[in-house]
Amino acid sequence: MVGWAIGGSAGLAGLVVAGYNTMAPRSQLYGRTFIGRAPGTRELALTFDDGPNDPYTFRLLEVLAKHEVSATFFMIGRYVKQRPEIAAAVAREGHVLGNHTFTHPNLIFRTPGQVRSEIAACEEALDDAVERNHSPLFRPPWGARTPVVLRTVRQLGMTPVLWSVTGYDWNAASAADIKHEVRRQVRGGDVVLLHDGGHKHMGVDRSYTVQAVDELIHRYKEEGYAFRTIVEMMAVKERPRSVPV
Repeated sequence: MVGWAIGGSAGLAGLVVAGYNTMAPRSQLYGRTFIGRAPGTRELALTFDDGPNDPYTFRLLEVLAKHEVSATFFMIGRYVKQRPEIAAAVAREGHVLGNHTFTHPNLIFRTPGQVRSEIAACEEALDDAVERNHSPLFRPPWGARTPVVLRTVRQLGMTPVLWSVTGYDWNAASAADIKHEVRRQVRGGDVVLLHDGGHKHMGVDRSYTVQAVDELIHRYKEEGYAFRTIVEMMAVKERPRSVPV
């Protein structure tokens, strides 16, 4: 009985650990993902998920242009298909476009074939909107991945990108809350997760995010930080940040 209890507890603990690592953005247990440079590096990469989104992607582009900052946008294919002109505007402004699947499913519950289909459909939507003017970067919805998901992503020639800082802007009560969350986590060399859209429908209000980004860029530039796209940050010849589990 004691042995069964110990074995059962160990099995449960293993399931908890496994489940945690499918969603924890910094975990490298299931395979290497890009989450930034070495802590202390005076660089930040702003990334935005779940667009394109009218009108907030446009408003965000205005803020980024004002500060002369380039960012990385991980787009949902069905919204790109719905509003290709927004995706085209993002590309035209010199930002990096990445793949965030076509319908934003949780990929840990999808077969390899379904993962391929989601990525391929988003790639097709991006191709139609901006031709080949987008990157081979991929971000899984919610950061959810397994070894099978990551293997499938790499077989398709894509590079998985997660993050080291999140603004929790999807349910923030104010721009100040978003700024506080980012400020308390930044250590330098970070990939920052924010959202210009929402996965449930077009038109999600991201006004707090737009305001927070404006103020964060101003603050970090004053502190001597440079803003990079993921492509620029990955091009640096150093060992990427990886956080032990």
